[in-house]
Amino acid sequence: MEQLCYKCGQTVEEGVPFCPHCAAPQIRVVMAEAAPAFAVANAQDSAALPASQTLPMIALPMQWSRSVKPCAVAALAASILMVLGLMVPLIAVLGAGFLAVAFYRRNNPGVMVGAGAGARLGALCGFLCSLITGVLGAMRVVVLHEGNEIRKFVLDMVRQTAARYPDPQLQPNFEWMRSPDGVMFMTVFLVIVSALAIVLLGTLGGVLGSAVLGRRDRS
Repeated sequence: MEQLCYKCGQTVEEGVPFCPHCAAPQIRVVMAEAAPAFAVANAQDSAALPASQTLPMIALPMQWSRSVKPCAVAALAASILMVLGLMVPLIAVLGAGFLAVAFYRRNNPGVMVGAGAGARLGALCGFLCSLITGVLGAMRVVVLHEGNEIRKFVLDMVRQTAARYPDPQLQPNFEWMRSPDGVMFMTVFLVIVSALAIVLLGTLGGVLGSAVLGRRDRS
């Protein structure tokens, strides 16, 4: 069976790798066809359907642009309650992580939040909560002149720790902690530890929220 060369148009026998007239290669690579246009149209149409008529988007990654607002609202509420002394920090931060998941689900219906996504939402909420609490706490110290109370709290803590560890080699360190520089160092250290604890508690709250609300979806 013969065929025409695509370059010179001369007749070439089938199976010959090169044209005997112009030496053009006769092996052609067939490219895969593009996706049908109706498939793209269907994908666009499905995106416009309400969440009740579509499958849950389990495989979709969490969109951080939609996560900041629900996490910030939950973090602000928890921070105000903690700074005003209306709620125990442990319960406030755990509740903030839980609420962050609930607010995110409400703003994104049809999206199932797994344990990993819940942990990330809770961690973001805890991070924002630590920042807001730090700012509001500093404002409270300035307005209510609570600097002396914080210094007294740090000195009492150092004194109790020194009494618990009476090793003579450790006493110079405790004496330095009672100095102004030591008190400042201990204050900053406690702030950092508190921030890490808030992020951890927020993460746990987010995991708890994803577990409880996810169980409600499956029931």
